[in-house]
Amino acid sequence: MAPALKIYFLSDFHLGAPDPPCSLEREKTICKFLDEARQDATEIFLVGDLFDFWFEYKKVVPKGYTRLLGKLAELSDQGIVLHFFVGNHDMWVRDYFSKELNLKIYFEPTTIVRNGLRIHLGHGDGLGPGDKGYKRLKLIFRNSLCQWLFGMLPPQVGLGLASYFSQKSRAQIADREEHFLGPDREWLLQYCRGYLKTQPVDYFIFGHRHLPIDWPISEAALSREARYINLGDWIRYNTYAVLEGTSVSLKDYRKTESSIIRPDR
Repeated sequence: MAPALKIYFLSDFHLGAPDPPCSLEREKTICKFLDEARQDATEIFLVGDLFDFWFEYKKVVPKGYTRLLGKLAELSDQGIVLHFFVGNHDMWVRDYFSKELNLKIYFEPTTIVRNGLRIHLGHGDGLGPGDKGYKRLKLIFRNSLCQWLFGMLPPQVGLGLASYFSQKSRAQIADREEHFLGPDREWLLQYCRGYLKTQPVDYFIFGHRHLPIDWPISEAALSREARYINLGDWIRYNTYAVLEGTSVSLKDYRKTESSIIRPDR
């Protein structure tokens, strides 16, 4: 890769929530960012929950998101490689994005190598200790029979019902600000520590947590050192990560770093 080119990582747009006007404003901001990123991007990783709900019928997809989908099509046509890690809100993605936008789709975390760096990334839901209720629910939602049964509902009923419950759930936590639990209680950090004991990794990159976190993983009990980056979201923070050269940096599109959680803050 030419040194001037960059790789971008961003996640958790939750388009569609909490209401159409807020979603549209957020979508325009994201498209503006993507327009700027296209000037020096060679790859863009979308790390889940682009939509607050997504379900693909065989011949029907959810209405809306025209600006984002069009922008992604432009980037793909330009030759920028696009990757999409399915999140817990858009886990019912099938082949629409891969066929229409040439996105590479991932349903599980994976490890990539770029510029000599090993990067382990995924949306982050269901990883680490605890949250057993969601993990059981995820198995049900990922079950092909359950997806087929839901697909038997008429689109107007199925999409309307799912959108209602998704937005209701998001509205209940919209005013609840997430807080960093500390390095010993953050479940994704615990997952990274466990993974690092068996596999060499330079950076862990996840979404899902809705907090921009840049945290070193360096302990005497571990044989390797790494860095954990959570991408935050585009609801409150407008944060993203960028790989340039041999380092990954977590940045704030609003040009302020005050929201990023680091050990010295």
